[in-house]
Amino acid sequence: MDYADYLKLDPLLSALAPLSEAPDEPMFIVAHQVSELWMRLLLKELADARNGLARDDLGFASRAFARSGRILEQMVRMWDVLSTMTPADYVAFRDSLGTSSGFQSLQYRLLEFELGARNPAMIEAHRERPESVVQLEAALTRPSLYRAAIALLARRGFAIPPNVLGGALDTHHEASPEVEAAWAIVYGDPRTYWDLYELAEKLVDIEHRVQLWRFAHLKTVERIIGLKRGTGGTTGVAYLESVLKRGFFPELLAVRTAL
Repeated sequence: MDYADYLKLDPLLSALAPLSEAPDEPMFIVAHQVSELWMRLLLKELADARNGLARDDLGFASRAFARSGRILEQMVRMWDVLSTMTPADYVAFRDSLGTSSGFQSLQYRLLEFELGARNPAMIEAHRERPESVVQLEAALTRPSLYRAAIALLARRGFAIPPNVLGGALDTHHEASPEVEAAWAIVYGDPRTYWDLYELAEKLVDIEHRVQLWRFAHLKTVERIIGLKRGTGGTTGVAYLESVLKRGFFPELLAVRTAL
Protein backbone atom coordinates (compact mmCIF):
# COMPACT_ATOMS: atom_id res chain seq x y z
CA MET A 1 0.00 0.00 0.00
CA ASP A 2 1.30 3.45 -0.90
CA TYR A 3 0.12 6.98 -0.11
CA ALA A 4 -2.38 7.10 -2.98
CA ASP A 5 -3.82 3.69 -2.09
CA TYR A 6 -4.26 4.55 1.60
CA LEU A 7 -6.03 7.84 0.86
CA LYS A 8 -7.99 6.45 -2.11
CA LEU A 9 -6.68 9.36 -4.15
CA ASP A 10 -7.68 8.01 -7.55
CA PRO A 11 -11.45 8.01 -6.85
CA LEU A 12 -11.14 11.11 -4.67
CA LEU A 13 -9.41 13.26 -7.28
CA SER A 14 -11.48 11.90 -10.15
CA ALA A 15 -14.57 13.17 -8.30
CA LEU A 16 -13.73 16.63 -9.60
CA ALA A 17 -15.66 16.47 -12.87
CA PRO A 18 -17.02 19.85 -14.00
CA LEU A 19 -19.95 19.83 -16.41
CA SER A 20 -19.06 23.09 -18.10
CA GLU A 21 -16.02 25.01 -19.29
CA ALA A 22 -16.65 27.81 -16.78
CA PRO A 23 -13.39 28.51 -14.91
CA ASP A 24 -15.08 28.78 -11.48
CA GLU A 25 -17.00 25.52 -11.55
CA PRO A 26 -14.03 23.40 -10.32
CA MET A 27 -13.65 25.67 -7.28
CA PHE A 28 -17.38 25.47 -6.57
CA ILE A 29 -17.33 21.66 -6.73
CA VAL A 30 -14.20 21.23 -4.60
CA ALA A 31 -15.46 23.63 -1.91
CA HIS A 32 -18.65 21.65 -1.50
CA GLN A 33 -16.93 18.27 -1.68
CA VAL A 34 -14.47 19.30 1.02
CA SER A 35 -17.34 20.62 3.13
CA GLU A 36 -19.05 17.23 2.88
CA LEU A 37 -15.84 15.50 3.98
CA TRP A 38 -15.55 17.80 7.00
CA MET A 39 -19.21 17.12 7.81
CA ARG A 40 -18.54 13.39 7.70
CA LEU A 41 -15.85 13.84 10.36
CA LEU A 42 -17.97 16.30 12.34
CA LEU A 43 -20.84 13.81 12.54
CA LYS A 44 -18.43 11.17 13.81
CA GLU A 45 -17.05 13.50 16.50
CA LEU A 46 -20.49 14.65 17.67
CA ALA A 47 -21.63 11.02 17.89
CA ASP A 48 -18.53 10.32 19.99
CA ALA A 49 -19.44 13.26 22.23
CA ARG A 50 -23.01 11.98 22.61
CA ASN A 51 -21.80 8.47 23.43
CA GLY A 52 -19.32 9.89 25.95
CA LEU A 53 -22.12 11.76 27.70
CA ALA A 54 -24.29 8.64 27.73
CA ARG A 55 -21.63 6.73 29.67
CA ASP A 56 -20.68 9.66 31.93
CA ASP A 57 -17.27 10.00 30.29
CA LEU A 58 -17.05 13.77 30.01
CA GLY A 59 -13.32 13.65 29.32
CA PHE A 60 -13.89 11.66 26.14
CA ALA A 61 -16.80 13.91 25.19
CA SER A 62 -14.69 17.03 25.81
CA ARG A 63 -12.05 15.87 23.34
CA ALA A 64 -14.72 15.26 20.70
CA PHE A 65 -16.26 18.69 21.33
CA ALA A 66 -12.87 20.38 20.96
CA ARG A 67 -12.23 18.69 17.62
CA SER A 68 -15.77 19.47 16.45
CA GLY A 69 -15.12 23.16 17.07
CA ARG A 70 -11.95 23.08 14.98
CA ILE A 71 -13.76 21.28 12.16
CA LEU A 72 -16.48 23.92 12.14
CA GLU A 73 -13.77 26.61 11.87
CA GLN A 74 -12.60 24.97 8.65
CA MET A 75 -16.17 24.76 7.35
CA VAL A 76 -16.70 28.47 7.97
CA ARG A 77 -13.48 29.30 6.09
CA MET A 78 -14.76 27.38 3.08
CA TRP A 79 -17.21 30.22 2.45
CA ASP A 80 -14.28 32.64 2.22
CA VAL A 81 -13.09 30.73 -0.84
CA LEU A 82 -16.54 30.64 -2.43
CA SER A 83 -17.05 34.35 -1.83
CA THR A 84 -14.30 35.07 -4.38
CA MET A 85 -16.81 34.08 -7.06
CA THR A 86 -18.74 36.92 -8.71
CA PRO A 87 -22.36 36.74 -9.91
CA ALA A 88 -21.16 36.52 -13.53
CA ASP A 89 -18.77 33.69 -12.61
CA TYR A 90 -21.64 31.69 -11.09
CA VAL A 91 -24.12 32.35 -13.89
CA ALA A 92 -21.60 30.88 -16.33
CA PHE A 93 -22.18 27.38 -14.94
CA ARG A 94 -25.33 27.56 -12.82
CA ASP A 95 -27.40 25.66 -15.38
CA SER A 96 -25.04 22.70 -14.91
CA LEU A 97 -26.40 22.24 -11.38
CA GLY A 98 -29.85 21.35 -12.68
CA THR A 99 -32.15 20.84 -9.68
CA SER A 100 -29.33 19.94 -7.29
CA SER A 101 -29.18 21.96 -4.08
CA GLY A 102 -27.41 22.01 -0.75
CA PHE A 103 -30.90 21.55 0.69
CA GLN A 104 -30.53 17.92 -0.44
CA SER A 105 -27.36 17.32 1.58
CA LEU A 106 -27.90 14.15 3.62
CA GLN A 107 -25.07 14.98 5.99
CA TYR A 108 -26.34 18.47 6.71
CA ARG A 109 -29.72 17.00 7.61
CA LEU A 110 -28.02 14.40 9.83
CA LEU A 111 -26.12 17.24 11.49
CA GLU A 112 -29.35 19.07 12.27
CA PHE A 113 -30.89 15.87 13.64
CA GLU A 114 -27.81 15.22 15.79
CA LEU A 115 -28.02 18.69 17.29
CA GLY A 116 -31.73 18.29 18.03
CA ALA A 117 -33.35 20.23 15.17
CA ARG A 118 -35.67 17.40 14.22
CA ASN A 119 -38.51 17.61 11.73
CA PRO A 120 -39.46 14.32 10.02
CA ALA A 121 -40.98 16.30 7.15
CA MET A 122 -37.46 17.29 6.06
CA ILE A 123 -36.87 13.67 5.04
CA GLU A 124 -39.15 14.21 2.03
CA ALA A 125 -36.36 16.05 0.18
CA HIS A 126 -34.41 12.75 0.18
CA ARG A 127 -37.11 10.34 -1.00
CA GLU A 128 -35.36 9.76 -4.31
CA ARG A 129 -32.48 8.18 -2.39
CA PRO A 130 -33.90 5.32 -0.29
CA GLU A 131 -30.56 4.72 1.45
CA SER A 132 -30.60 8.33 2.67
CA VAL A 133 -34.12 7.93 4.01
CA VAL A 134 -33.00 4.86 5.99
CA GLN A 135 -30.16 6.81 7.59
CA LEU A 136 -32.36 9.78 8.45
CA GLU A 137 -35.12 7.64 9.92
CA ALA A 138 -32.55 5.77 12.00
CA ALA A 139 -31.14 9.09 13.28
CA LEU A 140 -34.60 10.02 14.55
CA THR A 141 -34.65 6.92 16.77
CA ARG A 142 -31.49 7.98 18.64
CA PRO A 143 -31.29 10.65 21.35
CA SER A 144 -29.82 13.90 20.11
CA LEU A 145 -26.62 15.31 21.55
CA TYR A 146 -28.60 17.74 23.71
CA ARG A 147 -30.97 15.02 24.87
CA ALA A 148 -27.90 13.11 26.08
CA ALA A 149 -26.74 16.20 27.97
CA ILE A 150 -30.14 16.63 29.63
CA ALA A 151 -30.19 12.94 30.58
CA LEU A 152 -26.80 13.46 32.22
CA LEU A 153 -28.25 16.33 34.27
CA ALA A 154 -31.00 13.98 35.46
CA ARG A 155 -28.48 11.31 36.47
CA ARG A 156 -26.61 13.96 38.45
CA GLY A 157 -29.72 14.57 40.51
CA PHE A 158 -31.28 17.59 38.82
CA ALA A 159 -35.08 17.66 38.62
CA ILE A 160 -35.75 16.96 34.96
CA PRO A 161 -39.41 16.12 34.21
CA PRO A 162 -40.18 12.66 32.79
CA ASN A 163 -41.89 14.23 29.77
CA VAL A 164 -38.59 15.92 28.83
CA LEU A 165 -36.52 12.77 29.32
CA GLY A 166 -39.03 10.48 27.66
CA GLY A 167 -40.41 12.77 24.98
CA ALA A 168 -40.59 11.79 21.33
CA LEU A 169 -37.16 11.58 19.75
CA ASP A 170 -38.34 12.71 16.31
CA THR A 171 -39.42 16.19 17.38
CA HIS A 172 -37.54 19.43 17.94
CA HIS A 173 -36.57 20.05 21.56
CA GLU A 174 -38.81 22.66 23.15
CA ALA A 175 -37.49 24.87 25.94
CA SER A 176 -38.18 23.53 29.42
CA PRO A 177 -38.25 25.73 32.56
CA GLU A 178 -36.92 22.82 34.60
CA VAL A 179 -33.96 22.29 32.27
CA GLU A 180 -33.22 26.02 32.38
CA ALA A 181 -33.38 25.90 36.19
CA ALA A 182 -30.89 23.02 36.23
CA TRP A 183 -28.44 24.93 34.04
CA ALA A 184 -28.95 28.01 36.25
CA ILE A 185 -27.76 25.98 39.25
CA VAL A 186 -24.71 24.84 37.28
CA TYR A 187 -23.87 28.38 36.16
CA GLY A 188 -24.51 29.73 39.63
CA ASP A 189 -21.90 27.45 41.21
CA PRO A 190 -19.24 26.52 38.61
CA ARG A 191 -16.79 25.27 41.24
CA THR A 192 -19.19 22.60 42.44
CA TYR A 193 -20.41 21.63 38.97
CA TRP A 194 -17.25 22.32 36.97
CA ASP A 195 -17.56 19.43 34.51
CA LEU A 196 -21.21 20.28 33.78
CA TYR A 197 -20.31 23.95 33.48
CA GLU A 198 -17.64 23.06 30.92
CA LEU A 199 -20.13 20.84 29.09
CA ALA A 200 -22.63 23.70 28.88
CA GLU A 201 -20.00 26.04 27.45
CA LYS A 202 -18.89 23.46 24.90
CA LEU A 203 -22.48 23.05 23.74
CA VAL A 204 -22.84 26.81 23.44
CA ASP A 205 -19.60 26.93 21.46
CA ILE A 206 -20.85 24.28 19.03
CA GLU A 207 -24.10 26.18 18.47
CA HIS A 208 -22.18 29.44 18.03
CA ARG A 209 -19.91 27.93 15.39
CA VAL A 210 -22.76 26.24 13.52
CA GLN A 211 -24.59 29.56 13.42
CA LEU A 212 -21.46 31.30 12.13
CA TRP A 213 -21.30 28.68 9.37
CA ARG A 214 -24.96 29.24 8.54
CA PHE A 215 -24.46 33.02 8.52
CA ALA A 216 -21.41 32.76 6.26
CA HIS A 217 -23.50 30.57 3.92
CA LEU A 218 -26.29 33.14 3.86
CA LYS A 219 -24.00 36.09 3.16
CA THR A 220 -22.09 34.21 0.45
CA VAL A 221 -25.32 33.25 -1.33
CA GLU A 222 -26.63 36.80 -0.96
CA ARG A 223 -23.39 38.16 -2.40
CA ILE A 224 -23.50 35.89 -5.44
CA ILE A 225 -27.17 35.50 -6.39
CA GLY A 226 -28.90 38.26 -4.42
CA LEU A 227 -32.53 37.42 -3.68
CA LYS A 228 -33.03 34.99 -6.58
CA ARG A 229 -34.48 31.57 -5.83
CA GLY A 230 -31.94 28.87 -5.13
CA THR A 231 -31.38 25.78 -7.25
CA GLY A 232 -33.67 22.92 -6.30
CA GLY A 233 -36.59 25.28 -5.76
CA THR A 234 -35.61 26.73 -2.36
CA THR A 235 -36.22 30.41 -1.64
CA GLY A 236 -32.49 31.03 -1.38
CA VAL A 237 -31.55 33.78 1.07
CA ALA A 238 -35.04 33.84 2.61
CA TYR A 239 -34.76 30.14 3.52
CA LEU A 240 -31.26 30.58 4.93
CA GLU A 241 -32.46 33.51 7.06
CA SER A 242 -35.28 31.39 8.49
CA VAL A 243 -32.86 28.59 9.37
CA LEU A 244 -30.50 31.02 11.07
CA LYS A 245 -33.24 31.98 13.51
CA ARG A 246 -33.59 28.42 14.77
CA GLY A 247 -31.16 27.45 17.52
CA PHE A 248 -30.50 24.10 19.16
CA PHE A 249 -30.05 24.51 22.91
CA PRO A 250 -32.62 27.14 24.00
CA GLU A 251 -32.15 26.84 27.77
CA LEU A 252 -28.41 27.50 27.51
CA LEU A 253 -29.15 30.86 25.90
CA ALA A 254 -32.11 31.70 28.13
CA VAL A 255 -30.15 31.04 31.31
CA ARG A 256 -27.79 33.90 30.46
CA THR A 257 -30.67 36.34 30.71
CA ALA A 258 -31.81 34.86 34.01
CA LEU A 259 -28.41 34.99 35.75
